[in-house]
Amino acid sequence: MNILVINCGSSSLKYQLIDSETEQVSAKGLCERIALDGRLTYQPTGGEKEVGDFPMPTHEEAIQLVLDRLVNPETGVLKSLDEVDAIGHRVLHGGHKITSSVLIDDEVIATIDEAKDLGPLHNPANLIGIKACMKLMPGKPNVAVFDTTFGMAMPPKAYMYAVPHEWYEKYHVRRYGFHGTSHSFVSKELVKFLNLDPNNHKVIVCHLGNGSSVSATVNGKCVDTSMGLTPLEGLIMGTRSGDIDPAVLEYIARKEGKDVFELVNILNKKSGVFGMSNGLSSDFRDLDAAAKDGNELAANAVQAFCYRVAKYIGSYAAAMNGVDAIALTGGIGENGVGERDKILSYLGYLGVTIDAEANKTRGKNQIISTPDSKVTVAIIPTNEELAIARDTAMLAK
Repeated sequence: MNILVINCGSSSLKYQLIDSETEQVSAKGLCERIALDGRLTYQPTGGEKEVGDFPMPTHEEAIQLVLDRLVNPETGVLKSLDEVDAIGHRVLHGGHKITSSVLIDDEVIATIDEAKDLGPLHNPANLIGIKACMKLMPGKPNVAVFDTTFGMAMPPKAYMYAVPHEWYEKYHVRRYGFHGTSHSFVSKELVKFLNLDPNNHKVIVCHLGNGSSVSATVNGKCVDTSMGLTPLEGLIMGTRSGDIDPAVLEYIARKEGKDVFELVNILNKKSGVFGMSNGLSSDFRDLDAAAKDGNELAANAVQAFCYRVAKYIGSYAAAMNGVDAIALTGGIGENGVGERDKILSYLGYLGVTIDAEANKTRGKNQIISTPDSKVTVAIIPTNEELAIARDTAMLAK
């Protein structure tokens, strides 16, 4: 089956065409600056990358441009759109109702719309992409794959907040978790890569990048994950604060006369390692370089990030009463040699020992712990698009 994977943002659209049988990418690209001037990137596998400026008043025009490229007689990879068997959509939030990937119908669309208060930046854009595909390719099955469904397997002791219960009853205030598509994919790949028992394993996945999270999985089901009602909870990230005393908001509101909306915006966009480094950068490559040059704030930011990751790993090892393997993924997890070394240096109490040479690996499946390490640690590159294509193919058959 040819699966078109669509990931719609508010002004952008990423896409891949994947053959679900071979799991190879036929073409991929990006639409940027939608509703502004519009830019399309298209690259068939093995072919030249094309970049051009085109009017994209809405996501519908952007998707039409993508479809036109896929069937272009010169550089396209399909003879006609009849060869697209299904469309898989990344959707941020399924609210409390949806607990797995689903074929999209009117009820699913209504649920995604209802959850827009929980995902105000993403859910409306995701819906625009879904509706555009339905209009341009009528009759094709569309599947929604949610960032939150992996975390919906958590038990109440993990997802309930210690707040008035009526908030949960009225507004579904609970921990949902995000990066679920990545955590699900990587945890499964880790089990296969290490030949663990699919029905008897305990693994921790660290998705580390500009947005970062940690998950704990027992026998394929998520039992805890670091993000909460929103992606703001948990680890220190590029620009997000992660865990923080809520009273900080009230304290700064009184000191600087800011309202809660301004403060939450600061916690999302001006905090994390960016805020800790006094606005130097949210990119760990910049922070690492500055730290080597003696910038103490940059060094402290990196150390704090690694410390927080190690604390979550430790707490999840306790929550599961043990751990068989740890996976590192995402931009930092797959490529941050120094960050990996700092994080794993805290885990000696778990019997973790690292192979320094193997830890130099970037961007491919690799065990980086020594053969005698009591817990196996591996780099497992994430592939959210492939995960979406797999779910789409399964549901669209």
